[in-house]
Amino acid sequence: MKIAYLDCFSGISGDMFLAALVDAGVPLDVLQNAVAELNLGAKLELCRVNRSGIDSAKVDVLTAEGEIAEVAHAAPALAREHAHSHDHSDDHGHSHEHDHLHDFGAPHVHGRSLSTIEEIIHSSTLADEVKSTALRAFQLLGHAEARIHNVPVETIHFHEVGAVDAIADIVGVSAGCYWLGVQRWICSPLNVGGGHVHCAHGKFPVPAPATLELLRDLPVYSSGVKKELVTPTGAALLRALDVTASNFPAMSVSLTGYGAGSKDIPGQPNVLRLVVGNATIAGDLAKDRVGIIETTIDDATPELLSYVADCLMSAGASDVYRTPVQMKKGRIGTELTILCSPSKAEALERLIFLETTTLGLRYREEEKRSLARSTVSVETEWGKVRMKVGLLDGEVVNYAPEYEDCRTIAEKHIVPLKLVMQAAISAWRLQGSLS
Repeated sequence: MKIAYLDCFSGISGDMFLAALVDAGVPLDVLQNAVAELNLGAKLELCRVNRSGIDSAKVDVLTAEGEIAEVAHAAPALAREHAHSHDHSDDHGHSHEHDHLHDFGAPHVHGRSLSTIEEIIHSSTLADEVKSTALRAFQLLGHAEARIHNVPVETIHFHEVGAVDAIADIVGVSAGCYWLGVQRWICSPLNVGGGHVHCAHGKFPVPAPATLELLRDLPVYSSGVKKELVTPTGAALLRALDVTASNFPAMSVSLTGYGAGSKDIPGQPNVLRLVVGNATIAGDLAKDRVGIIETTIDDATPELLSYVADCLMSAGASDVYRTPVQMKKGRIGTELTILCSPSKAEALERLIFLETTTLGLRYREEEKRSLARSTVSVETEWGKVRMKVGLLDGEVVNYAPEYEDCRTIAEKHIVPLKLVMQAAISAWRLQGSLS
């Protein structure tokens, strides 16, 4: 299994993540092209810097005017409707992406709403996987702000300039992660820093409220450095990638990268270290935590439950299934079971309460063990199909064609789906016998 470890001993921000990806071998063009797809006039600029003796990559986002987006206007990237806030840069050297929010009452709204940013990403020609990661990061960021300030997410606006920076960071990182093809992301305990950030109504202790909201259930600490080390964008990207936290994992290292923050920290390299390689867990069995949500329902139609299942999958559930059960007083009902990353459980629970007739549910976490997995493309007479391959002790024990690839081919060439799947399996077996 290909894994990546984010060593966040000096925290994490969007531009540090971008730079670490480039330093680890992701072509800058991959990130540049992804940002260009958004038609915002932004581009990335790469340079080399030294952070406490560590040679590192540094990536800046430039606006259409050629200014660095982070400092072109010292204003927050995230602001509520009618917000007017200025001069709040963090200690990585970024303009704040979070909760510098002023009172309502001004006559105009400045910046892009979450729905506007979603439309920018949706309308691009980026790969679906890139769009999915980027959209989730922005949705997490927006909902975290909305929850902190107890306002509808529709009232959250990203500052015009700060949004360019945040969009470029998030979309660029999403594209770089997709290019790497990592199957599991892991992070170290997060050094959040210390001190204060200057918010709309005065000082607030680090970590900022939105950052802390996004870091729920992840291990955090402070080394005593009086700087904000984890930004909301960095935290949102971790969540969008479904990271699990641990000490350095057992792995064979193939790539390393160092992404620099904007400022030096005395006695500590202000860098994010990215390490990519293959897991070397005995038996190739990866261990992870899985959230399990269950509820039994006896007053919903099959059509409603089918719709809810689709909504849950779209919202990030790993799997949804329904089981007929006999309830009290002899009633026949349905047990709805959802498997998910623990970080997504709260949002999925809310969706269940909103969309079904249930009055309660059960939640637990269990250890999940899974085979090391890889994806291999095979050629059929109608086109390429991806094969999902499961490995145990380096030996292939399971394989299956990617359903969506087969369905697309079946619809395009008007052939039975089962024939496409059989052809893919035959091509895989032939490819294996020739290798």
